[in-house]
Amino acid sequence: MAESDPEMGKLAEEEAAELSIQIEALKSQMQGIRDRDKAEEEAPKGVILEIRAGAGGDEASLFAYQMGEMYERYALMRGWKWVKLDVSENEIGGYKEATFEITGKEVYDDLRFESGVHRVQRIPSTEKAGRIHTSTASVVVMPVKEKSAFVIDEGDIEMEFSRSGGKGGQNVNKVETAVRLIHKPTGLAVRCTSERSQGRNREKALLMLTARVEDLEAQKAASRVASDRKGQIGTGDRSEKIRTYNFPQNRITDHRIKETWHNVEGILQGGNLDQVVASLKNAAELG
Repeated sequence: MAESDPEMGKLAEEEAAELSIQIEALKSQMQGIRDRDKAEEEAPKGVILEIRAGAGGDEASLFAYQMGEMYERYALMRGWKWVKLDVSENEIGGYKEATFEITGKEVYDDLRFESGVHRVQRIPSTEKAGRIHTSTASVVVMPVKEKSAFVIDEGDIEMEFSRSGGKGGQNVNKVETAVRLIHKPTGLAVRCTSERSQGRNREKALLMLTARVEDLEAQKAASRVASDRKGQIGTGDRSEKIRTYNFPQNRITDHRIKETWHNVEGILQGGNLDQVVASLKNAAELG
């Protein structure tokens, strides 16, 4: 028809051109959907959060415990799932070190800037002379992905079992349900006591170990820290700090972005932590 009727030929060309545009638009939409699906698949579904006491003795362990409480309240406020994987406490109830799993939407995006040494300046309740003490707690935030491309060789893992350290004589204390995994090539070790079965604790421990080793490899590849992870968590020394919580002056200062907030208690209660999170994310977006 196009050959015998010039007008029909012109209409056919116009229609073919329009269809071609529509096809390209559909292809673009389909690619966009595939890209979003892939991004969601590769995006962290949550984080492994580690907190450990640094310099400052008992006061540092109490601060580490308070940091854990802050993140837990913030997580619950955001509707995230919070799981205590393993905790080592001292005699006064402070954290020597603690490991948690947090899952939910945008968990890693919001908490990834919390990694580093946090410093607190305050007068302990046991201080009779009214002197200000300085203590530290180290925080490490590691992403956990739904489908991680990183796989640990089973032959590189050493496994140990023990009784969990819960209170009250529950079943977890009568059976060796606690699992400790050691990654022999790096020496990294994790322990999980959150579940009542050995199998479930092994699964959680493997998740923790994978996150740690993958995080270590990513850091090495980026030449940001040494292979023993001290570059990220620091040594716990007072001089290695990202943020200071000053109780006498009722202020918190993040030294990376040179920004200060007041209401220390409100932020440590978790409710006002979103102010700090938002400022850090904005600073990162601005470059």
